[in-house]
Amino acid sequence: MKPFNTFGLNCLAKQLCVVNSADILEELFRGGILQENSLLILGEGSNLLFTKNFEGLVLLNQIFGKEIINEDDDYIYLKVKGGENWSSFVDYTVNESWGGIENLSLIPGTVGAAPVQNIGAYGAELRDVLEEVEAFDLENGELKIFSNTECAFDYRDSIFKSGFKGRYFITSVLLKLHKKPLLNISYASLKKKFEGRNADEINIKEVSDAVKEIRRSKLPDPKQLGNAGSFFKNPIVPFYKVQELAASYPEIPFYKVDEENYKIAAGWLIEKAGWKGKRIGDAGVNEKQALVLVNYGEATGEEIYKLSQKICESVYLKFKINLLPEVNIR
Repeated sequence: MKPFNTFGLNCLAKQLCVVNSADILEELFRGGILQENSLLILGEGSNLLFTKNFEGLVLLNQIFGKEIINEDDDYIYLKVKGGENWSSFVDYTVNESWGGIENLSLIPGTVGAAPVQNIGAYGAELRDVLEEVEAFDLENGELKIFSNTECAFDYRDSIFKSGFKGRYFITSVLLKLHKKPLLNISYASLKKKFEGRNADEINIKEVSDAVKEIRRSKLPDPKQLGNAGSFFKNPIVPFYKVQELAASYPEIPFYKVDEENYKIAAGWLIEKAGWKGKRIGDAGVNEKQALVLVNYGEATGEEIYKLSQKICESVYLKFKINLLPEVNIR
C-alpha cells in the first residue's frame, strides 16, 4: 500500500480493486464480494494513517469525469466524479472563472474524499458550495443521492465520516459555483496578502495563487516528505476558555465560530507544548508547521500514532484541551 498513502507507509492489504465505474461496485455486490470482506474506501490516501496491515478489500476510487448539469446567469452546476484529483479540479474551475472553491486550492486527495472530511481552508468549506452527493451503498447495492442537509456537515466531519463511516462509496458530487465570484479573503493570512487593495480589483486566480503560496510555505510536499497534512483538528472551545488562556498567552490565535464557541489553532498549542520540529526515530513534527506529523523515511504507522498520542497528552497537561485527529487512523 505504500504508493496509495501519502505518509509513504509500507503496509499491506489483502486485496485491492480499482473502481472506475459504479458498475464495478454493482458487480462486486452481486457476486457477494462486498459482503464477504472488510472494506476500505480509498482515494489518494492523503488523510489516512495505517497503523497495521489491512486484512480486507481496498476499493480504490478511480471514477473520472466532470460535466455541466445546468447553468443560469449567476451559477454553474457541475457534476464531478469521485476519482478526480481535487487540486487539479480546483485549478480547472479557477481557470474557468467559476468561484467558490478557490480557497481550497492545493488540498490533496480526491473529489470523492472531499465531502467525507468536509474539507476546508482559509475561511471556506466544501459544504458552502455542495448541492448533492451521489454514493453507492455497499450494504444494499443501491445508488443514493444525499442533499447538502442530509450530509450532516460539521467542522471536518460529515455523515460519511461518522454515522455511515465506510458504508458509502462516493461516486460523484454536484457543486454550485458562482459565475460572478464573491471573494472570501477574510482569513488573516489572506487579508494580509491583499492588504491595501480593493476587493473589486482582485480575481479568484490571485486568491488561488495566494492560497497555494501560503500552503507551500507551511506544509511539506508529501512526494518529498511523507505526511497527511493537518494531523489534528483545531479544537473548538467556549469563550471563557479563550479568555482564561489569553490571560497567560495574549498572542494566542483564535477564531469565532458562533456566539458561544471559538476555534483555537492546534498548531500553536502543539508548538507551545514544545513539539515543533521534534523527532522520535523517523516519526516527527514538521519544522515549519507543528500541526503536520511527518515520516522521515522508515517510520511505521504505529510509531506516528504513538507520537500523536504523546502530543495530545502534553497539550492536555499544559492547556487542559483535548486534541482530536483529523486524519483517519486504521
